[in-house]
Amino acid sequence: MNRFIFFLSMLIASSSFAQNFTAAADAFLKKHVTNGSVAYSKIKQNMAEIESLYTQIGEQKFDGMDDANKKAFYINAYNLVVIYWVAKHYPLKSPLDDSGFFDRVKHKVAGEEMTLNSLEIKKLLAVYKDPRIHFALACAAKSCPPLASFAYTSANLEKQLNERTTLAINNPTWLKVNSPQKKVELSKIFEWYKKDFLAAAKTELDWVNLYRKEKIPADYAVGFYEYNWALNEK
Repeated sequence: MNRFIFFLSMLIASSSFAQNFTAAADAFLKKHVTNGSVAYSKIKQNMAEIESLYTQIGEQKFDGMDDANKKAFYINAYNLVVIYWVAKHYPLKSPLDDSGFFDRVKHKVAGEEMTLNSLEIKKLLAVYKDPRIHFALACAAKSCPPLASFAYTSANLEKQLNERTTLAINNPTWLKVNSPQKKVELSKIFEWYKKDFLAAAKTELDWVNLYRKEKIPADYAVGFYEYNWALNEK
């Protein structure tokens, strides 16, 4: 087998593996996620589905895979690893009940051992510099942007990211606008990852208004409400 045929066979195998993983992830999320809430109790009763996806996340190879596919894979991987780890240790009242959930426990992702924080920051935010990623990742808490009940795909990634961002930004319980007091309360995400948003807009409100249907006036005072770390379960 010459090098070209070998490379082509590896590329086809990698692409097929990624497509099968995405299809399985999509079916799993449709089955267990409703309005951003996850049926952890049901998943716990039959761990085989999520364990299979968790194994596939570790075994994924990037031979010949483009950036859009990698980006979609890492987003799906983050959300599914979160679900797997919560289900494995369920019942939990919060992901913070499990020590080191985000910053110490390592998972195998595409052949590399990494924490959830490393996956989020080093593989997604630092590489793609796309603040919309914050609205695609769900950290198993009620104050997270709602988890989508579908898997992200390279073909639809731009549309999916725009839709999830728009959904959160226009949700009055997630982004709280008080017009009589000329005040807006943003998620702590805008405080914790301020530099991500200011790299794409002059102020947090300028970035928010890119996706708001009803724009927030620039003179509104900006605050940040407390994060609710209670589990996003149904």
